[in-house]
Amino acid sequence: MISILFGGAVSMVLTLIGTRWAIKWLANRGYGQEIREDGVQSHMIKRGTPTMGGTVFIAATIVGYFSAKLFVMLTTGAGSAPSASALLVLFLFAGMGAVGFLDDFIKIFRQRSLGLRSKAKLAGQTLVAVIFAVLALQFPDDRGQRPASPFISFIRDIGWLELPLILVIIWVLLLIAGMSNGVNLADGLDGLATGASMMVFGAYTLICIWQFNQSCATERGVGAKCYEVRDPRDLAVVAACLTGALFGFLWWNASPAKIFMGDTGSLSLGGALAGMAVMTRTELLVLVLGGLFVIITASVILQVGYFKITKRATGVGKRIFRMTPLHHHFEMLGWEQVNVVIRFWIIQGLCVVIGLGLFYAEWVTG
Repeated sequence: MISILFGGAVSMVLTLIGTRWAIKWLANRGYGQEIREDGVQSHMIKRGTPTMGGTVFIAATIVGYFSAKLFVMLTTGAGSAPSASALLVLFLFAGMGAVGFLDDFIKIFRQRSLGLRSKAKLAGQTLVAVIFAVLALQFPDDRGQRPASPFISFIRDIGWLELPLILVIIWVLLLIAGMSNGVNLADGLDGLATGASMMVFGAYTLICIWQFNQSCATERGVGAKCYEVRDPRDLAVVAACLTGALFGFLWWNASPAKIFMGDTGSLSLGGALAGMAVMTRTELLVLVLGGLFVIITASVILQVGYFKITKRATGVGKRIFRMTPLHHHFEMLGWEQVNVVIRFWIIQGLCVVIGLGLFYAEWVTG
């Protein structure tokens, strides 16, 4: 428990201090956000706001995790080496962030609102995701438990949904791509994606603590209700570091934002969410915990699909929403940005409550 609290606190402090420095450093070099001309016109005043803020909370999370490991080792003399599960989540987190960083850098360098071409961006995401998926099926512990499993999971592995290796890799790839692009789409209003992600990682901190207390690897966890998760305590430290880092970043990212996370941040957070889901055997539950990201992604899919269908049928494309992603629809209706963000945070909070309720109810009913 000490490592969880210490890691979260270190990450939060580092982000609070580091983001302030990053704002000045990025602004002095003109590394500002470009705004789409066809987007919400009220957002044009945000042009030039420093971006790539995700680099700060990526670094703070990684430093926070290793600091927690070192702190426990020095204070108790009983620390353990970083686990395979934690290192893999951090790899996915940083790897997706690197793809986003390239995208952000091209936007800044070429002074345009679009960075990497879609095929190049997808290729980068795919490469990182496939490496993660393959490695996650390696590294068995002394009980033969690996970081990931070949089963699709909800709250535990679903016994009749075992997949062959190639389908496991494809499933993990789809989960990572879906969550990373979901967070990316949500990152359109000041603080929206940051606050929503913070809630989900906070939920995963609680889930991992519970899984550790009820782990099949411990005497107290033996039984039908125990959890077959390889490194739940270390995953709790990672989740706490992510939560703390986002707390610190939100101080500067809340409206009016002094800095944006950019694709560097949004892709990395989505990757980390998917990674936590894979490692904790909650791959379908993350769709509930991160329900806001699912809703926002669905709004884009519905808008594009309906437009194409109606254009093919009538020759004139029609839209369901005034603009997507969904938060821009409410802006177009006249809602203030802050009101949209707060109400969407409420929706995300409800999703987290429902997700944690399902998780606990499964254990109670067993």
